Amino acid sequence: MTTILAAYDRLVEVGIGRRTELAATLAERGHTITATDIYQRDVPERVQFVRDDIVDPNLSVYADADAIYARNLPPELHRPARDVARAADAAFLFTTLGGDQPAIPVERQTIQAGTLYVSTHPESSRDA
Repeated sequence: MTTILAAYDRLVEVGIGRRTELAATLAERGHTITATDIYQRDVPERVQFVRDDIVDPNLSVYADADAIYARNLPPELHRPARDVARAADAAFLFTTLGGDQPAIPVERQTIQAGTLYVSTHPESSRDA
């Protein structure tokens, strides 16, 4: 996932939780990373944190993103996150929990951890 996300300069991770290693790795490699979660979270020094709910988002958090990504995103959040990415004209990439299938149109990419889903919304010029 790191290799694919490295194609983008400015990224927002939705629902970072306690798994900060991906955001930290991208930030260490020079990418601008903003992490969001509905709960206050500790993040690595080079990662900016913003408390936000993707279902009721502050769109300014995502406005400058080249890509929005999420790991283990539950199906009920696929559409809201995709809609935020559309509003920001950003690519939207995500993984799901176990056997959950994507609730939106996607292209699939095989990664070490399983499958990375890339939202297909043709009106965006930034889709991967």
